[in-house]
Amino acid sequence: MATTTHTEVPGGGKPQFPPFNQQTFASQLLWLVIAFVLLYLLMARIALPRVGRIIASRSEQIAGHLGEAQKLKESTDTAIATYEKKLADARNNAQMLAGQTRDKLMAEAEGRRKTLEGELHQKLEAAEKTIAATKSAAMANVHAIAKDAAAAIVERLTGSPAPEKDIADAVADVLKR
Repeated sequence: MATTTHTEVPGGGKPQFPPFNQQTFASQLLWLVIAFVLLYLLMARIALPRVGRIIASRSEQIAGHLGEAQKLKESTDTAIATYEKKLADARNNAQMLAGQTRDKLMAEAEGRRKTLEGELHQKLEAAEKTIAATKSAAMANVHAIAKDAAAAIVERLTGSPAPEKDIADAVADVLKR
């Protein structure tokens, strides 16, 4: 005969779920209490103090880092304020130097302009004197040339020379106009 194993309870039903089995209920409660107490003691004496030390250590590190970050922030704020003050001072100094340089260059340019105007005025006066002298010389030459030309024209037209006084009077009369 062959032996077979059955999962069924004699009588044809399925076996009862062990935690709901009333015959083993008391022993299950006892083992539950023992396991809970052991687990509680293990957690309370070993695991939780370690976790507490880790949390405290991390809290101290975080507090230290936050304190250091605050010091760095204050240092950075001080550096930024110093930088901005120096930048403002540099801008003011640059504007002052630019104004002084502009004023100095304007004064130099004005001085050069006045010197150049004076030189040009002197040259203009010298040129006017030269022109006046040249004009006087030219007018004297024009008078002599006009007399010579008039005498030559009269002589050619009439065949005889005209009196010099008449030619001089006629040229003077024409040049006055």
